[in-house]
Amino acid sequence: MRRLVFYVSDGTGITAETIGHTILTQFEGVEFQTVRIPFVDTVELARMAVAKIEAHVRSSGLRPILISSVINPDITAVLSESGALVLDVFAPFIAPLEDELGMQRSPRVGKAHGLVNFDEYEARINATNYALSHDDGIDVNYAEAEVILVGVSRSGKTPTCLYLALHYGIRAANYPLTEEDLEKQELPHRLLAYRARLHGLTIDPVRLAQVRETRRPGSRYAKPEQCRWEVAAAEKLMRVERLPWVSTTNSSIEEIASKILSALDIQRHMY
Repeated sequence: MRRLVFYVSDGTGITAETIGHTILTQFEGVEFQTVRIPFVDTVELARMAVAKIEAHVRSSGLRPILISSVINPDITAVLSESGALVLDVFAPFIAPLEDELGMQRSPRVGKAHGLVNFDEYEARINATNYALSHDDGIDVNYAEAEVILVGVSRSGKTPTCLYLALHYGIRAANYPLTEEDLEKQELPHRLLAYRARLHGLTIDPVRLAQVRETRRPGSRYAKPEQCRWEVAAAEKLMRVERLPWVSTTNSSIEEIASKILSALDIQRHMY
């Protein structure tokens, strides 16, 4: 089964797509083709979005799904004429909250993803710069690090650090475990002072070999036997050193980040 899904928003569309994707993954066996239509903040733009949706109905004969985070009731009324199944991501929450708080909402576009707080924005930028300058052992001065990820090369350390920086404003560094570290079976001396901030990442060796082969085809670095040895040695080292660690093989970056924050007891909300 195939269905077309439109994410329509008067802002970036991130909220609608995030919530919609979470819901749609509950329906196995359906192939969802998604289209994001952001910044629909006037009735005229809403009519243009409806025309696009109606064109799909005529060509496919299928009723599309429209997941909306639009807050303007006039725009919402236009979207409801599209013939799609319209799902308003805010509707189930607004009325109960207004009743509970005894006040009406103040509808304004962009509150969730706009530049609401300059200090928070600057914290994310600084954390991102920190992650880049402390990537892959470039800078080993970890005094300001809140998280230090350790693992073999290509186990997912860099993207996880950047995700923590961009979404949580966390200063995250990473250190690649070398063959020398793995042979000694002990943490590098430079990391010992920061043990409480260390978190390990591991990966299935088959997947690791695939990733490395793409990066350096035909190299010893990408050989399956080399990957198996490195992963086994790294996991043994993490167990010996009693470091918390998580596999990145079948986990989303959101799940990986959440597990790291929980293991290190870091309380930080997502920006």
